[in-house]
Amino acid sequence: MSNTTTRPARTVLHKASDRGHANHGWLDAWHSFSFANWYNPDRVHFGNLRVLNDDTIAAGKGFGTHPHDNMEIITLVTEGALKHKDSMGHEGVIKAGDVQVMSAGTGVLHSEFNPDGEHRSKLFQIWIFPRQQATTPRYDQITPDPSERRNRFQQLVSPDPSDAGTWIGQDAWIHLGEFEGGRTTEYAIKKEGNGVYALVVSGNATINGHALGKRDAIGLEGPGELKIETGAGGAKLLLIDVPMEVK
Repeated sequence: MSNTTTRPARTVLHKASDRGHANHGWLDAWHSFSFANWYNPDRVHFGNLRVLNDDTIAAGKGFGTHPHDNMEIITLVTEGALKHKDSMGHEGVIKAGDVQVMSAGTGVLHSEFNPDGEHRSKLFQIWIFPRQQATTPRYDQITPDPSERRNRFQQLVSPDPSDAGTWIGQDAWIHLGEFEGGRTTEYAIKKEGNGVYALVVSGNATINGHALGKRDAIGLEGPGELKIETGAGGAKLLLIDVPMEVK
């Protein structure tokens, strides 16, 4: 007889208005999970997903040089651009639509600025706990083809260097999809022990029976799948599939 027990599925709902919010003038930031001066004991992380920040950076402003370690950091620029410079020797501009990965490992210093003196930049920044501590820091940047996420989920990040998109040192997947109105689709959790956190970037959708609007989110602590029906105007959805056990 097997002693293996299956953890029952559980759903968490996070409304956009319940996120943490900090407006520093040059930075307008919304936090899905506890971050900086905002702390909610019920929203510290979702499994190994530690941070999901929704940031707007004013023209010509940004983050000065600061450190990170032992974290997989993924940045999705959605509007404008972001100039990056780090202690690994990388320097360049991340444009709207680009995906940047920085595996901080043993430690890295970097800065991020909006290089446009007239227009804002917008981005999502995701932090995921790594599978292993103290690995060699690593940087990557890709420009996914937006046509590959029309009415389907496009893989941006996975654990496999040979798979589509880029990769990180964790058994996690990130997908982005842009769906027309009135469509139905499903997403199955990738790995046993994982859960999936779905954010409605824009539009509206009903996910597993829950009506969600712009920036609302639902987390399914597997096993299971998401059943998604988009509203009349369609929806853009960000999915983050991560191990639920934090080691």
